[in-house]
Amino acid sequence: MSYQTTTNRLNAYRQARVKTASQGQMIIMLYDEALKQIDLAATLLEEETKQLDRVHNAIVTAQSCITELTVGLDFEKGGELAENLYGLYRFFNRQLMDANLKKEVQPLRSVRKMLHELRQSWHKITQHHGAGQAQDGGPRTQKGINFAG
Repeated sequence: MSYQTTTNRLNAYRQARVKTASQGQMIIMLYDEALKQIDLAATLLEEETKQLDRVHNAIVTAQSCITELTVGLDFEKGGELAENLYGLYRFFNRQLMDANLKKEVQPLRSVRKMLHELRQSWHKITQHHGAGQAQDGGPRTQKGINFAG
């Protein structure tokens, strides 16, 4: 199997995974990607890489994930929780911007720790609520839980 064929299949799998994901699963995927990109940027900076464009791209991708989480917030249903998450997401993006400008690892580590804790919380919520799927495979109705990012 060629490299191109493998890449095409992997991309098709990723697209199908995103298209079929529940709202809770999508939130977790965004957290996972942000964490992955922060880890990449931090590793490159710790290795004192000369590939600062890779550091920049990784941080910008992490910021994009956090922005997606931000725009997904539902302030009407999420109330105080949505407002608190909004403040955290804004803080995360400012920290990531500083890390990118100064090429410092510490803000990345700080944001990563908090993002990981939020990701774990969302994982527990989706596990407890069946990741948005009912036993019959259909959509589960939300009972007091709003999966607004």
